Amino acid sequence: MSQDPPPPPGGDPAAPVGAPLRRRTREVREQEEQATLSPIATRAADARPRDVPEPEDPYRTAFERDRDRILHAKAFRRLKHKTQVFLNPDGDHFVTRLSHTLQVAQVGRSIANALALNEALTEAICLAHDIGHAPFGHTGEDALSPLLPEGWQHAIHGVRIVEVLEPLNLTPEVRDGISQSSWRNDPPPFTPEGMICRFADRIAYLAHDAQDAQRAGVLDPARLPDHLVARFGPPGRRWIDTMITMVVDASVAAGEVTMPPDDLAAMHELRTWMFDHVYLRPEARAQSARGVKVIRDLVAHFEAHPEEIPATYRLADSSDLRAAVDYVSGMTDRFAISAHDARFRPAGLY
Repeated sequence: MSQDPPPPPGGDPAAPVGAPLRRRTREVREQEEQATLSPIATRAADARPRDVPEPEDPYRTAFERDRDRILHAKAFRRLKHKTQVFLNPDGDHFVTRLSHTLQVAQVGRSIANALALNEALTEAICLAHDIGHAPFGHTGEDALSPLLPEGWQHAIHGVRIVEVLEPLNLTPEVRDGISQSSWRNDPPPFTPEGMICRFADRIAYLAHDAQDAQRAGVLDPARLPDHLVARFGPPGRRWIDTMITMVVDASVAAGEVTMPPDDLAAMHELRTWMFDHVYLRPEARAQSARGVKVIRDLVAHFEAHPEEIPATYRLADSSDLRAAVDYVSGMTDRFAISAHDARFRPAGLY
């Protein structure tokens, strides 16, 4: 009589072959990664050590645990009330920093799956890539950067959050992906999954920011350069699909995560066009100036009154200025406005 084959190593020996449900333990998933992912993929079994050693999870891989910790972080939850492009927009369908982050994660997962790279690592990096953003989008970065000798950048601050302010003990692969998610930062991420996040971020925000600008009445699609529309299609779904396909096809051909040089140049040109016609339009500049004032007023106030800063931001090795910057940069847009009103709006004005 023939016998059922044994379950895969690390599986559930008590479950008969063909059972409706079987356990997929961490060891099983790590073996699946070893067998199915591309040669250059980052495998969870090879993850670099965490700063604080801890036992392995019986079911989740190292990068799955990182993803889950990010999703449950307070800093991640605050993204729902942080600006993407439009400050306090009228209407419920404008993109927030949280919905942008979820779209980046989905674009990243699509690329990772198509290239047989590590989906969990890609998702973790994408979910955390903007976790360090200040109130009012990039305006917050402009407001804060001159206040510290070393400057202030949301990607670098994102790592400060997960390492110091809300310690998550993430793997080095994820922390590197967060800090190097910005195209301004060199060297590029040391994992191909980190490179995916760079492309996914740009693909997502170009598409949804253009749609938001149309929704707000500040962008007429007919004004988009004809040669860019011919290359990428109309804003929205077509842009996303076309750009993902460009990344996948070029990456397979090159053996690394990349985009054809001409297409990448066109993407950079599109980004520049969006800055000129959407992000830096006169109305946006006026909004940014108000946002800068709110943030700098608050930092100055809390530096002068450090006792008002929550204890979690008053670290032993932080100056009063550093603590004030950490606190204000973590605020949501509406909390920052409320805190500013409470301290700077003349009593009884309205």
